[in-house]
Amino acid sequence: MDIATFLGIVVGFSLVVGAIYIGGAMDTFVNVPGMMIVVGGTFAATSINFPLSQIGQSFRAAFYIFSGRTITPNDVVNTMVRIADISRRDGLLALEKIQTENEILKKACQLIADNTDPMMISQTLRIEISSLRNRHAIIQDVFRKMGTFAPSFGMIGTLIGLVQMLSSLDDPESIGPAMAVAILTTFYGAIMATLIFLPIAGKLKSRTQQETLHLEIIFQGAQSILENNNPRIVYEKLSSFVPPADRRDERK
Repeated sequence: MDIATFLGIVVGFSLVVGAIYIGGAMDTFVNVPGMMIVVGGTFAATSINFPLSQIGQSFRAAFYIFSGRTITPNDVVNTMVRIADISRRDGLLALEKIQTENEILKKACQLIADNTDPMMISQTLRIEISSLRNRHAIIQDVFRKMGTFAPSFGMIGTLIGLVQMLSSLDDPESIGPAMAVAILTTFYGAIMATLIFLPIAGKLKSRTQQETLHLEIIFQGAQSILENNNPRIVYEKLSSFVPPADRRDERK
């Protein structure tokens, strides 16, 4: 689990709820029609912009940032060094038998086992990185659009509330409560955008950069193994991707 993401959302909502609780009654901030406008309108507009399949992929990706295990670049470096150890000890063909759930790593092992030309490996890397960035860009765009739509529908809800308030100006006592209800929809939209949608888009962008770096390490490692499968040389080359303070050679 990504503790930073979970902690950020919990702390953010806790601060908002705490401020509301200290300042007055909680029930004054509950308005079901306003929630319907903001939540329903945001998802309706998103469905118009994107196919349902892409929206589903986006929410699965968002769930992954909470549940997925964080893999560091140093972990990937050490994985490639272990593969270099196997290739040196048992030969390149032994890499065909490596079992892994990482499809990219499995593909890299197959390329090494086939003694693929390093230039072909470099081209494969470029294609994989481009494909990953394109897929992730769509997912990020879904949440960025939702972060734009939510405040907009909040304003729409506020306008609806103002129209309803102005239609009852003959009752001065109802103006204050009606105005508060009208403003609540803007509040809902701002909260959804700033504490959910836009931060998730930002975290997904960060994950894209991290996964791109992992691809670089995997395919540079594959090239290094083909050129010289000395694990020490492979480690020294790949460790350049990792900040000095984070470098840890698991063989030691």
